[in-house]
Amino acid sequence: MPNEISIGFAGNPNCGKTTLFNAYTGANLKVANWPGVTVEKKEGRFQFHHNDYRLVDLPGAYSLTCYTMEEQVTRQYILSDEVDVIIDVADASALQRNLYLTLQLIELGKPVILALNMMDIVEKRGMEIDTHRLPEMLGIPVIPVSARRKTGLDILMHAAAHHVGRPVDMPLIHHHGGRGGNGESTQSTRPFTDGPFQDSHHRHQHHAEFAMVYSDLLEDKIDQLIEELQARYPGLQNYRWHAIKLLEGDKEILDTYPVHRPDVLDRSYEQDIINQKYDFIDEIMEEVMVNKEERSAVTDRVDGLLTHPVWGMPVFLLIMALVFFLTFAVGDWLKEYFQMGLDLFSAGALHWLEALGVAPMLVSLIVDGIITGVGGILTFLPNIIILFLALAFLEDSGYMARVAYVMDGVMGRLGLSGRAFIPMILGFGCTVPAIMASRALENKRDRYKTMLITPFMSCSARLPIYVLFSEMFFPNQAMLAAYSMYLLGLLVAVAAAFVMRLLEGGKKTGNALLIELPEYKSPSAHTIFIYVWEKVKDYLTRAGTVIFVASIIMWALLNFGPSGYSTDMGSTFGSLLGRWLVPFFAPVGLGYWQIVVALIAGISAKEVVVTSCAVLFSVNNVNSTAGMAALSGILGSMGFGPANALALMTFSLLYVPCAATLATIRREAGSWRWMIFAAAFQVAVAWIVSWLVYHLAALAL
Repeated sequence: MPNEISIGFAGNPNCGKTTLFNAYTGANLKVANWPGVTVEKKEGRFQFHHNDYRLVDLPGAYSLTCYTMEEQVTRQYILSDEVDVIIDVADASALQRNLYLTLQLIELGKPVILALNMMDIVEKRGMEIDTHRLPEMLGIPVIPVSARRKTGLDILMHAAAHHVGRPVDMPLIHHHGGRGGNGESTQSTRPFTDGPFQDSHHRHQHHAEFAMVYSDLLEDKIDQLIEELQARYPGLQNYRWHAIKLLEGDKEILDTYPVHRPDVLDRSYEQDIINQKYDFIDEIMEEVMVNKEERSAVTDRVDGLLTHPVWGMPVFLLIMALVFFLTFAVGDWLKEYFQMGLDLFSAGALHWLEALGVAPMLVSLIVDGIITGVGGILTFLPNIIILFLALAFLEDSGYMARVAYVMDGVMGRLGLSGRAFIPMILGFGCTVPAIMASRALENKRDRYKTMLITPFMSCSARLPIYVLFSEMFFPNQAMLAAYSMYLLGLLVAVAAAFVMRLLEGGKKTGNALLIELPEYKSPSAHTIFIYVWEKVKDYLTRAGTVIFVASIIMWALLNFGPSGYSTDMGSTFGSLLGRWLVPFFAPVGLGYWQIVVALIAGISAKEVVVTSCAVLFSVNNVNSTAGMAALSGILGSMGFGPANALALMTFSLLYVPCAATLATIRREAGSWRWMIFAAAFQVAVAWIVSWLVYHLAALAL
């Protein structure tokens, strides 16, 4: 038995794979990209019974047909020598759908263990799964687990350790009808011991060797291709799998292992193979599922409202409104304690530095630059935590899949696949993974368009801007003012997609959204904790790195000019740059050099707009009641009112995304020119929409 066992976690989306992965690894995760591609992977390690386990959470996939980048990466990793055992995580409450991937994994010829997750849901629905019969039909171990309740985890790892190097080590016992070469049904049975077979017309006893056996026609072709592959490519692993892929017309296998057999490869047999796999799955379900139900009555009733063609979208908007109510109501209450702590720390640092006789310039850098900049962002942490808690709850409960389903029709009319809305939803959290999620789209044109409009979604980094300016200028409607930015982002993204479709001549996408709606379930506290902790850690990391550096640079720009160090901010490099760009921003109500400089600084990270305002207007603890009063007073004296505040929030919503997002767009598109075009496009849209918002608000307010 190896000292280190490498395990790949595979499974359909929403099967609980990541919850199970987190149950083993906790927060001990390593997140990186696969070599050569930009698909994110999660890797974790832990020890169990004197073995070191390396777990890799593979991208969710419904099949290994390689239509998307995720499916390609999953297949390539499983075929590599890096993986010792594959744990196929299946949603037991939707076993029929999950078994298609299971059969494909078994055919790869690697050790596979089927982990039946969400068994608690199966029990609640009054169903039972025969966990003795199922491994007999599949030839692999089947372990019931509950990732949420953390049951069956030790047994699963114990099975994985003993399954290394044993692809099929369990007796195959089939009691199903075979299909003869002319389509006639026959019987084939294999008992535990030697016994008689009532064979199909096929010349081989494949039922004794393989879980998935095809019709005589296909099996004959597979045998002929295996003979050809053995002659042409000696040493190739798993000749049967390669032969099946050749029959399916798999481009990668056809290019890598070409076989000239026009008599055998006379057409694509992919649909035949798919149909026969599902026939076998139907037989499995008949034998192993007791009290089978298609869906629970509760799920049907809830989905009747949440996925309704008319009411589904208003319900989604109401749910997001509730999220923002909690973000403000609860977040602002907690924020007061953060502000008190920052006030004490800032005053203490100033007193301590002055007592030590530190030079005034260094005191200004530390107190006015670093503490004011970084500390101002940290006071928004409660709002950020509440937002991520709500998003994690909605995602883990199974609701976010319904949102994508509801939007499928809308996206189709915009010339995009309904799947394109999934990256847009992720954009509410962070734009970087949202852009990366666009790789799940099969069509290159759809991917590029989605990358272009996804940054219009309000990521969490923009929330501090909304909180600050909405509470300063709309104290009684702060939540509505901030929420309107999220709605505006959605509307602008939809409008941009619609215009692009018109420019393309009204071309529709050919890729409809195929998504399985998972069962509703109580969110896992552990999963939510991991999700929120990762987001908060990223927020704190930015505060300690990007925002820290940006605060120092901003302080330098506002304290140094052509003549050197200056306490007159109006003669610094920052003011010169801002005044040079004021004519561009003036028509949209942002003709103030301080605001211009803050927006430029926000390209590093959107939170920096807030820290820059604190530094630019010399306001300590800008998010406190006193700080907001001071800042609103300064802005008011400059003629900056509610209409300007709305224009600023709108421009912050729509203009160039952060540097990390721009880098991700360049990497995903593989083009600097596309990144520059995307940035220019977003600035142009931001200017136009901000102009409209400013002038309409000026008339109304």
